[in-house]
Amino acid sequence: MEAHSSSPLLLSRKRRREGSNGETEEGERPGKVPRCTVGLKHPAPFADELEPADDKPYLRVSMDEAKRGTPPDRPVRVYADGIFDVFHSGHARALMQAKGLFPNTHLIVGVCSDDLTHKYKGFTVMNEDERYDAVSHCRYVDEVVRNAPWTLTPEFLAKHRIDFVAHDDIPYSSAGSDDVYKHIKEAGMFAPTQRTEGISTSDIITRIVRDYDVYVRRNLQRGYTAKELNVSFINEKKYHLQERVDKVKRKVRDVEEKSKEFVQKVEEKSIDLIQKWEEKSREFIGNFLQMFGPEGALKHMLKEGKGRMLQAISPRQSPNSSPTREERSPSPTFRLPFFTKTSPPPSPPPHHSAARGYPITFHVLVTSDF
Repeated sequence: MEAHSSSPLLLSRKRRREGSNGETEEGERPGKVPRCTVGLKHPAPFADELEPADDKPYLRVSMDEAKRGTPPDRPVRVYADGIFDVFHSGHARALMQAKGLFPNTHLIVGVCSDDLTHKYKGFTVMNEDERYDAVSHCRYVDEVVRNAPWTLTPEFLAKHRIDFVAHDDIPYSSAGSDDVYKHIKEAGMFAPTQRTEGISTSDIITRIVRDYDVYVRRNLQRGYTAKELNVSFINEKKYHLQERVDKVKRKVRDVEEKSKEFVQKVEEKSIDLIQKWEEKSREFIGNFLQMFGPEGALKHMLKEGKGRMLQAISPRQSPNSSPTREERSPSPTFRLPFFTKTSPPPSPPPHHSAARGYPITFHVLVTSDF
């Protein structure tokens, strides 16, 4: 639709919705925009509290005139109606589209009463006053019509000087009609909007009904009584018991998670210790082999020590130029101390031996080889 393209942020975002497999799908997101403080400080007024319009006849504007833009004092009056029960982002997006249909738009929102809603659609979660108040606080709304009619009549359109009616293009069958907006479409006053997929009041109620026990237990924990929740005495005790069981399960789960974390930390520490032990063992083995291996330092040290010992023990060879035995100087004569007191005996006869007590003279040959 051409009217939707006038606003760059109109349909740039889509509601996240759950797929068939439970995963969420997300559409395009707009880029970052500068910070601003644009916003209303007061809720939208109710139509029955406004001053009556002037008596001038109200002339509707055509679609082309509305798209081109109207003077500031003559905005295009667009009407959107609904139940707006459990007001959610889908409602806000529909009103945002209605507000952005034309450059100069005055958005009027009609909210049906409880009597009409319960008669034609069913029971609501919020009462009419709560729904009126929720819509009036939407930033796109300029005026709220309370107790809006189920089917729009010419008198109602003329009373509120409505130019166009905004709603999604899906035929809305109700009150014995295949489409309650059929006559609006035929009159050329219909401006279609798009529904937001994945969010609706019925969806929200379905979630609550589906998880009924969870929400009942939640509210019981928050202080609501079983009478306020319309819960029997037996069911109340059952929910309290389930809550205690869940607490025990949570504690067991926490203990399991903590034990897993502890085991994981122990494994990490053991791996670190093993790695450090391997590094140290490699270093120790390398140092041991370097010292005591086949080509280690100890072998070289032993070789060097052995060589030095052999060199020290083995005598040196006499030089070739050393004097002969005859050329050597006579060796000095040494006498033993116990023979020094005896007087030198006369020369023994040639036939006597040295066993007769004659002093014995020892001649010690001293050489320079030692």
